[in-house]
Amino acid sequence: MIQIELSHAGKLELAPYAEKVAQIDACIKNKTGAGNDFLGWADYAETYDKEEFSRIQKAGRYIREHFDALVVCGIGGSYLGARAAIEALNGLLPANTKRPEIVFMGQSFAPSYVKPLLNYLKDKKFAVNVISKSGTTTETAVIFRLLRDLLLEQAHGDASAIQKSIYATTDAHKGALLTLCRKYGYETFVLPDDIGGRYSVMTAVGTLPMAASGIDVAAFMEGFGRGEKEFSNPNLSENPAYQYAVARYLLHEKRGYPVELFVTYEPRFVQLGEWWKQLFGESEGKDGKGLLPDSATFTTDLHSLGQFVQQGNKVLFETVLKIKEPCCDVVIPEDKDNLDGLNYLSGKTLSYVSEQAMEGTIKAHEEVGGVPNLILSLEKMDAEHLGNLMYFFMRACAMSAYLLGVNPFNQPGVEVYKKNMFTLLGKPGY
Repeated sequence: MIQIELSHAGKLELAPYAEKVAQIDACIKNKTGAGNDFLGWADYAETYDKEEFSRIQKAGRYIREHFDALVVCGIGGSYLGARAAIEALNGLLPANTKRPEIVFMGQSFAPSYVKPLLNYLKDKKFAVNVISKSGTTTETAVIFRLLRDLLLEQAHGDASAIQKSIYATTDAHKGALLTLCRKYGYETFVLPDDIGGRYSVMTAVGTLPMAASGIDVAAFMEGFGRGEKEFSNPNLSENPAYQYAVARYLLHEKRGYPVELFVTYEPRFVQLGEWWKQLFGESEGKDGKGLLPDSATFTTDLHSLGQFVQQGNKVLFETVLKIKEPCCDVVIPEDKDNLDGLNYLSGKTLSYVSEQAMEGTIKAHEEVGGVPNLILSLEKMDAEHLGNLMYFFMRACAMSAYLLGVNPFNQPGVEVYKKNMFTLLGKPGY
């Protein structure tokens, strides 16, 4: 169970919102609220296609055994969840065990990013997992065209030779990408109609890249399913996900904080922060409402943002992710000269030092800086606990957006830049 500590955020009166929370919980369960067509994630652990999940595991094994690299080609929710999970669980350095390198493309047009990666892949045996509901998302579609051309070039134009190199996660019934896959025999997986991209990490969108990277996706789904049971409790006093949602609401709407800073103490959680930012930013940021979600990695960012957080404009509160059990550790050695004056730390572990840095920072920001802190504690970071954490955030996000009175599952503002871009590029019809 994820624990939430509210004592570092000043006095937050959650109890008056218990009835409202129960009403919203009923809307989520009965799928009667705004955007209810996209609530498939809420009970996905009960309803997901077990046969497809077996195919995902099988494809993951095949990719691990036959390829040097897997290119995940997607943007937004079509790649952030997978990337967050892979980096959080596998770390940032190449693994010693046999697993392919996971490369992310399709989220940027920048030639300075794309060209070096294409050159890098020329000498690799690589597979592609292209992720797009329609197959026409511009960033993803452009890069997929380049990747497919590179695969065909490697196969000397033999389209049948690359059949086992391309996997698509797309609509079950329609779309340009599905049409292409059916024409050339590429294996396909489904992004369900009732699940939006930022809520899709537990579908093939996230689990296929995760499985290819060696992550135990069955354990991830077990944790996700446990989250459904733990965080769908309508009783506010017993549900930490709803407590988090109400605390955010109070700090924003009642105490005037416009920014939430998601803080971790692990560089491998940077992409988890990116996934969190999309989840909350795209779900709440509409109708002139919503917190601005930002993220930071301490202690690194204490040497850049720390001064502002401590003594700058009081525009933010912090949500700190605390992992109780480290995945590994390093003991600080003794030095006979002690010129750096650090022998007082000899024999102590880096995890211990990091924990004291965390506690000291929370105390400084709260007591001296006047910055509220919400503390989320997770026992450890493995596949099961990560699945549980991601469900926690998804359930909290839905509750939080409904408390604000906005639809958590649409993103009408995103379409504006696309229309302007298509006009400037000369796309027919624009």
